Amino acid sequence: MSFNQYFHEVASEVRNWGRWGDDDRLGTLNLLTDEAVAGGAATIVSGRRVSCALELAPNGVQIGQIPGRINPIRSMNYIDNPDLGDPNNDAMVPHFSDDHVVMGLQAATHWDGLSHVSYGHQLYNGVPTSSITARDGATVLGIEHVRTLVGRGVLLDVAAANGVDELEGAWEITSDVLDATAEWAGVDIRSGDIVLIRTGRMRSFRSGGGLQYVMGPTGDAASPGPGIEAARWFHRNNVAAVATDNYIFELFPGPDPENMLAVHCIHVVDMGLTQGQNWDLEALSTVCAEESRYEFFLAANPEPFVGGCGSPVSPVAVF
Repeated sequence: MSFNQYFHEVASEVRNWGRWGDDDRLGTLNLLTDEAVAGGAATIVSGRRVSCALELAPNGVQIGQIPGRINPIRSMNYIDNPDLGDPNNDAMVPHFSDDHVVMGLQAATHWDGLSHVSYGHQLYNGVPTSSITARDGATVLGIEHVRTLVGRGVLLDVAAANGVDELEGAWEITSDVLDATAEWAGVDIRSGDIVLIRTGRMRSFRSGGGLQYVMGPTGDAASPGPGIEAARWFHRNNVAAVATDNYIFELFPGPDPENMLAVHCIHVVDMGLTQGQNWDLEALSTVCAEESRYEFFLAANPEPFVGGCGSPVSPVAVF
């Protein structure tokens, strides 16, 4: 079977177009039902909290590889300014300092919106790419439709399950790997789960910066991550969203150099699966091991940028 045939076979198996109606804007996030969220809340026992967000800083993970995707640039608007007036500089009125930021919406820890990926000039649910305009952005599948993204989080620590700090190179995460990691962690996967996959690649960022994070320790830009076949696992288990701790998200460059990032196409376009990248799962991995459990309540609401094709997020896991 050719790669093209394989791609379309999997895509047709997992396609969710029309599953939640022809006007659906949420895709697999529809699986975050009240019952699923309540089940996630039931995992809170101690209240221990762990952040999974990278700092928003100018020396972040972006190295210019993706045009226009810049690290956050924060600047001051004014410092100690008497907005309400203070001509003699001695009145009992507040002075204010204010700043602003310029950044790519997917610069650091983020969710990809359902308008982020297309192929065949179509987005999720058959929405045409013409619905994205220079002035208004994604007019149909903007990230603002995702008003809440909370529920039961599950960490599948693939690196730890395989006895390594960081997965090497183009290490494919398959359905069998995901099943084995869930068994190692002692968790069952439930409908509506938010699955976090740790490859350990964030260690490269913490030790060597953005270039090493993107290129990998060997400098060949190979990335471990889910392959196409893993889409069947996400579909079969009714996963609501999935995020990874690497730059690319998926196995890269993959089996066919002419069809790289095919997982993006299947996940976002065919499945309507919200996916995230650049999540810092190192502290979470440590806490899960200490707590001897790999399930938690996860709050990961995207910022509701109208027309946005993605959004920064500051995820928090609560035990």
